[in-house]
Amino acid sequence: MPKPRPEAAAVDAPPVGDTSRILTVPNVMSLVRLACIPLFLYLLFGRDNRAGAAWLLGGLGATDWIDGYIARHYNQISDLGKVLDPTADRLMFIVALGGMIVDKAGPVWFYVLVLVREALFGGTVLIATVAGMKRFDVTYWGKLATFLLMFALPGMLVGSSDLWLRVPFNVAAWLVGIPGIMLSYYTAITYIPVLRRNLRDGRTERATKGVGT
Repeated sequence: MPKPRPEAAAVDAPPVGDTSRILTVPNVMSLVRLACIPLFLYLLFGRDNRAGAAWLLGGLGATDWIDGYIARHYNQISDLGKVLDPTADRLMFIVALGGMIVDKAGPVWFYVLVLVREALFGGTVLIATVAGMKRFDVTYWGKLATFLLMFALPGMLVGSSDLWLRVPFNVAAWLVGIPGIMLSYYTAITYIPVLRRNLRDGRTERATKGVGT
């Protein structure tokens, strides 16, 4: 059986993506999530519409997985997206949680647990990044924890509304919320050695570049 020619194999191989791209579908979706944060607050406080705010929050959470699928399967992974996507998720999380705590829409103690984890972990990452830490990728378990909480929080918000389906939504929210909060704290702990290693490597790279120049 004849072997394929090298040039034919090169033609059939998928093209390598340009990770420096800015205008990609996943990046646009992340920007849309950021732009919808004020709309969420308007629905929650301006319209006193907890159900509407919950639907919006759940829809925004779903786009996080959609843009991840698009990035992986359509060769649209970018350096900006690796920073923008988790930043949009964390900011949306913190603002939504803060609004739900102020509005007392559901189990405030649960929201506080999620908010404390996000604030501590996000603050640690920010400080380490300023100190020279290399960027690191979010793990599968970290993504799963975010996914579970992204749907638990809207469900709890619906559960505190006057929607006639509030009871089954509230039950479903607790079924995914408990493992979600446990997994989120577990992944935060597992990130500690990664943060330390990347901080050390980042400082080493900066020192090496400084010597080279």
